[in-house]
Amino acid sequence: MIKAALLGAGNRGMFAYGSYALDRPNEIQFVAIAEPNTKKREKFAETHGIEEDMQFSNWEDLLDNPKLCDVLLVCTQDRNHYEPTMKALDIGYDILLEKPMSPNPSETLEMAEKAHQCNQILTVCHVLRYSTFFSELKSIIDDNKIGDIMSIQWNENVGYYHQAHSFVRGNWRNSTESSSMILQKCSHDMDMLQWLIGEQCTKVSSFGSLSYFNEDNAPEGSTERCTDGCAVEHECPYSALKWYHNEKTTWPVNVVELTPDLDMRLKAIKEGPYGRCVYRSDNNVVDHQVANLLFENGVTVAFTMSAFTKEQGRTFQLMGTKGEIIGSTTKNEITIKYFSGKEEVISPAQVQGGHGGADTMIMRDFVKQINDKTYKSKTSAMESAKSHLIAFAAEESRLSGETISMDEYMNQLKQLN
Repeated sequence: MIKAALLGAGNRGMFAYGSYALDRPNEIQFVAIAEPNTKKREKFAETHGIEEDMQFSNWEDLLDNPKLCDVLLVCTQDRNHYEPTMKALDIGYDILLEKPMSPNPSETLEMAEKAHQCNQILTVCHVLRYSTFFSELKSIIDDNKIGDIMSIQWNENVGYYHQAHSFVRGNWRNSTESSSMILQKCSHDMDMLQWLIGEQCTKVSSFGSLSYFNEDNAPEGSTERCTDGCAVEHECPYSALKWYHNEKTTWPVNVVELTPDLDMRLKAIKEGPYGRCVYRSDNNVVDHQVANLLFENGVTVAFTMSAFTKEQGRTFQLMGTKGEIIGSTTKNEITIKYFSGKEEVISPAQVQGGHGGADTMIMRDFVKQINDKTYKSKTSAMESAKSHLIAFAAEESRLSGETISMDEYMNQLKQLN
């Protein structure tokens, strides 16, 4: 059985990966935890039966020890990925790392190169590669069912409520504290596109802005917090009272307060970041963005990320020389429309767990990697780094207004190093 340590007991560490160990204790067991939030640290430790001397209030204290176990799951905040990962690789840990690898492109490359030099496993949580849905889509493409792909339209439908929760009120609202929107949320999509197309991206252009979630759009009668007597709270789709003041124990309510106690939930809404008016927060990340991508084989991609959708998920249209593929993760449907007139609708098998079962599947894959060093995973740290660089280039283009050559961008990063 694999012995593991967790850095960061937030929603991803606590539930996405921690729950896998609870369901399959014969495969992996958490024996150490580092988490600055006392309530989260104690809850994770109690749930997993972690001894008191293996509970740490910060990752530095945990990594100051000799190697404590086999693997490390790094689920800290974005800007706290680089240092613990680099130190853990030196110690000899195999690592499962939450995306993004780092908000810094140079650090991202360094981490991938370090893992290669140390001959250690560094798997980045681009979980969609492991989902049954996208695995099915990849098989359809590789089987040449629609011929050669010519162009792709790809939408990341963030969902109005997810934008408000994570990117207006939540941990990823401000790029100076976390990452740009296209890196944090859409590095999944850049990784998917690179994987499905099977070639490297050569050019990127991008446009987008924060247009709606700002004080200019605050309704008359609104207040700093939803609990401050806001005149429009009852009608507001983003009301913190509607979203969080209930006894649910699932996302996103459990992010605001772990326990389903209404008094504690109300206290968190009144005092914490999730009770702020969505028009009066300190958010700065975009609420909509487009990116145009050109790949080595001539495939063009029109990518759109938008907060302004009812449903959360991805929709796409892949256009090939023999047909097209239309898909929706929300509907769990992939439709192949052949130019011959035939039409095929596929509903991929579903697996328990977040991201359409992908959280479960990446843990299963990680366990396989640790137990069998000859096992070939679906990705590598360097592949993940390259897809990150597409997102970095897109943000560079958005800010500069220039089309970014990926070769030139890479050369500039190497010169900086």
